[in-house]
Amino acid sequence: MLNKYIKVFDWYIIKKYLGTFVFTIAIFVVVIVVFDVSEKLDNFLKANVTLNQIIFQYYAGSIPFYIDMLSPLINFLAVIFFTAKMANQTEIVPILSGGASFNRFLRPYFICASLIFTVSLFADIYLIPFTNQLKNTFENSYVVLEDHTKVDVHIQLDKNTFVYMQTFNDDIKTGYMFTLEKFNGDVMKQKLTANSIGYDTVKHRWTMHGVDVRYVNGLREKMVHSETKDTVLEMVPADFVLHNNIYNAMSMSELNKKIDNESMRGTGVLYDMLFEKYYRFVHPFAAFVLTLIGVSLSSRKVRGGVGLPLGIGFFLCFAYIVVDRFANVFSLKGGLHPIIAVCIPNLLFGLLGYYLLRKAPK
Repeated sequence: MLNKYIKVFDWYIIKKYLGTFVFTIAIFVVVIVVFDVSEKLDNFLKANVTLNQIIFQYYAGSIPFYIDMLSPLINFLAVIFFTAKMANQTEIVPILSGGASFNRFLRPYFICASLIFTVSLFADIYLIPFTNQLKNTFENSYVVLEDHTKVDVHIQLDKNTFVYMQTFNDDIKTGYMFTLEKFNGDVMKQKLTANSIGYDTVKHRWTMHGVDVRYVNGLREKMVHSETKDTVLEMVPADFVLHNNIYNAMSMSELNKKIDNESMRGTGVLYDMLFEKYYRFVHPFAAFVLTLIGVSLSSRKVRGGVGLPLGIGFFLCFAYIVVDRFANVFSLKGGLHPIIAVCIPNLLFGLLGYYLLRKAPK
């Protein structure tokens, strides 16, 4: 039944496609690991991490991350390489001369692209968040030395309660110049200020020092001062995001929950989380877009063999990365909605692929 739709030349192209793709990924992984070890060796030695931690925590988390991030571009270069080689050896002309249309010629390519898309989608949603947890835990502990202090923290705890901290230090779970305001509609009913507020990780409550509470009832006001005050608030230190890589290590259910909370609290990281969520679903579609461009670009025999198509391919890879990064920046810093930002690279290069398809040899 399968042979009715997949002919001999289909299997020939599928084997070349997947073989070149896997081989190229293996080469990239080896190169990345070699350069990464040389760059981070001093960090590993200073932190006294074991070989077991490096292999089964850091690189077990890093390698899937790099493969997933680079797979569309590696796929693109692999398609250009073996297709240009087929064209240079005059293997494509007999297929098209034998009555097969160019769209029919694309069938084995899109079968492979569908396989890569499926694996990439599964990885983005289920596997990569788990492996990123391993990688990020290791990096944040031994490699990346971040300032664990966040400045000007704003959080909305519920519909009527707003919190502000001038600074918050996650190392000691303490915030300074703390303010809590409670409203009834647009009218402030209570304002609490404290010199500092610390989180007790055992009792799961907050302790404030130098507390002044102002109660407002129309024109009547009341001030209460206390040196210390214990309270339970609907926030924990984890709500103050301190690592830039935290969202790519969240499962979809955890990410959706954080998005729901952030929609109400408004700490300024909603677009970061939405971008990560949409990126996981849109990123795998690059397999189809770049495969279309790769086949259309390299299926014509040209002077110089595979050199020219590969050169153009490297240029387009660079252009794709630039567009992807600019879309990310415009979303996180420029107010562009994340769903639009994550679609821009595939839309632009999809149009380029359609144009090249129209110009491809028939």
